[in-house]
Amino acid sequence: MRFYFERDFMLQTPSSNKKRPQEQSKQNERFIKNLALLFEDGVFMFAGALLQRAAKKFAHATALICNDIPMTFEQLYCHSLAITKQLLNLGVGPSDKVCLLYENSITYYQAYYGIWQTGAVIVPLNTFLAEHELEHILKDCKPKAILISPEFAKKFNPTIFSSIELIELNDEEQRISNQTITNQDLAYTIPYVKPDEMAALLYTSGTTGFPKGVMLSSKNILTNVIQIITAVNVSDQDCLLGVLPLFHSFAQNISIWTTAFLGAKTIILPKIERKWIIEGLKHKPTVIIAVPALFGLLCMLRDLDLSSVRYFVSGGDALPDKIRALFEMVYRRKLCNGYGLTETSPFIALDCQDSLKQTNTVGKIGNGIEYSLRDENNNEVPSGAIGILWVKGDNIMLGYYNAPEATADVLKDGWLNTGDFAQFDSENRLVIAGRFKDLIIHKGFNIYPQEIENVLMSYPGIMKAAVVGLPDEDVGEVTIAYVVIKDAPITIEKDLKQHCIKNLANYKVPRSYKVLEDLPMTPLGKVDKKKLRLESKKDN
Repeated sequence: MRFYFERDFMLQTPSSNKKRPQEQSKQNERFIKNLALLFEDGVFMFAGALLQRAAKKFAHATALICNDIPMTFEQLYCHSLAITKQLLNLGVGPSDKVCLLYENSITYYQAYYGIWQTGAVIVPLNTFLAEHELEHILKDCKPKAILISPEFAKKFNPTIFSSIELIELNDEEQRISNQTITNQDLAYTIPYVKPDEMAALLYTSGTTGFPKGVMLSSKNILTNVIQIITAVNVSDQDCLLGVLPLFHSFAQNISIWTTAFLGAKTIILPKIERKWIIEGLKHKPTVIIAVPALFGLLCMLRDLDLSSVRYFVSGGDALPDKIRALFEMVYRRKLCNGYGLTETSPFIALDCQDSLKQTNTVGKIGNGIEYSLRDENNNEVPSGAIGILWVKGDNIMLGYYNAPEATADVLKDGWLNTGDFAQFDSENRLVIAGRFKDLIIHKGFNIYPQEIENVLMSYPGIMKAAVVGLPDEDVGEVTIAYVVIKDAPITIEKDLKQHCIKNLANYKVPRSYKVLEDLPMTPLGKVDKKKLRLESKKDN
């Protein structure tokens, strides 16, 4: 699961944006200083103890707001501990897997930490899963229990839960119970899970087959939290508007792990709807994380007061140039990019520099992350050339669960093959060229779909665009373009071809152009190119 994220700042002159060596040195010092916070009496903390730590350090600070109902860190911990004790009574303990299938809510947080505080491995489940996908995950991880909302319990055939403790949680009960915290609660001993042992199992979206479980340790999780807060100036004074679904790796990092570590506030939106967005904005968030489509919705609403927001963060997929440009035009705020994968916990790079850059420029690699650009034979590519990005660091996953061959394909000597083509610009910023599996090779030339998609999106009226390769015996692959456009003229294919000829090298110009009512999407809002490839084979 890849994510690209955007941060905002007021438009300024590019001359102010070069990071001096002295500034880089200070950032390195800050990173080392922040890392020290992960140790207590020389022992690296367990990620599952984050909420207990927050309850002690930020007891009366507001942790969550949902439906205008606030909850402090102390109250949140108290509620979560009740779930912890319930699970312990069922025999749940360290190394057991416990799944969580729930909508965005205060209950989600209570259940998440309630599971973690038993020492068990948390397995957050995608709320968009089809039944056969859910059944595959349950068979793969063999959980001891699953915490689930009544709505999801009704949605699936009960036989798939037959060997699992099924615990239904009700939002109202979790929200209004009058539990009070005691010194005994604060002193509760959470089982210790070692830094390099699995603490969380996050299943990828499965666009290339059944979902794979990404194994993350406390060291992976907490190192990445430190890498993010070193790269971005956030503190306990910040207030996050959380719109991304909480099963998403980026949402968990920012909305669950980082906010608890910092003692920052989170506003939970149950759904991405105009009503909830307006309600959430009343609480004056300073950070917004959302899918790219939400930024398009914000542009359509136009009259929202976003003056309190310092950072806008788009997760789940690359932010289209058109949405980015429209957002800048409507709100006079500039967006810049970041990049990461579930396998990297997930943050890798972030561009906080105040300069105009192309959308696929994703900034400097985070502190503590080594990087290398290599060709298909695993050799380093020359400086400035495009290569496959490999990364190494304490934020890199332990591997894929029950999948040693898949793990061996991407992890070698501690280095992770991201599967993404990239290069570095003159200021050593990472520029993503596209997915290795999406690369189109035409007559020996490499074609990166994102470049063509950006050109298509610049054509008036185009709302969405996607480009895939179709095998061809004579030239290797030919390029097929899919677009979504309202009221397409009869000449649209000819018009788009002329537009591409004007803006692209001849070998990059798509062979055909197909207009769809909408593009097939994955549950997380990414274009499902696997389906488009199958569609192109049928059509040709």
